[in-house]
Amino acid sequence: MYIPFDQLPPHARLWIYQADRELTEAEQEEIKPMLARFATDWSSHGKGLQASASLLHNRFLVLANNETVTSASGCSIDKSVAFVRELEQQFGVSFFDRTRLAFLKDGQVQVVGMNELKNKVAAGEIDGHTLYFDTLVNNYGELQDAWPRPAQQSWLSRYF
Repeated sequence: MYIPFDQLPPHARLWIYQADRELTEAEQEEIKPMLARFATDWSSHGKGLQASASLLHNRFLVLANNETVTSASGCSIDKSVAFVRELEQQFGVSFFDRTRLAFLKDGQVQVVGMNELKNKVAAGEIDGHTLYFDTLVNNYGELQDAWPRPAQQSWLSRYF
């Protein structure tokens, strides 16, 4: 059962996938109805999930489920991963590269490889106050309140 993204309850569970490149407007327009269809049909053991999906900042695919209505099962999560893999193939984009970190600098999403992070911190290009798109955020309320968040308030805090 589809629910508009902006009507999700704060406790709704999230899965955030970061694209390895910015999605074009044309790609986004093609993907959005696919997301709505997936969220509408997404189920767990035959029971429809109260789900939603959205594209944020031209780069992040967010799937959501109101777990108080129906919890996502391992099988339903596997279905969502398969759906994201289909999008990868169709649009020539990767959503599963966890070695790239996204920051908001000067109003733009900037991506830094994990192997570059220490040097960027040492050079002062990234500090604890640099806004970081933490894909480990797991509920809608946190996404609304603190996303992106200062890097020092995420798992990256060990670098500062």
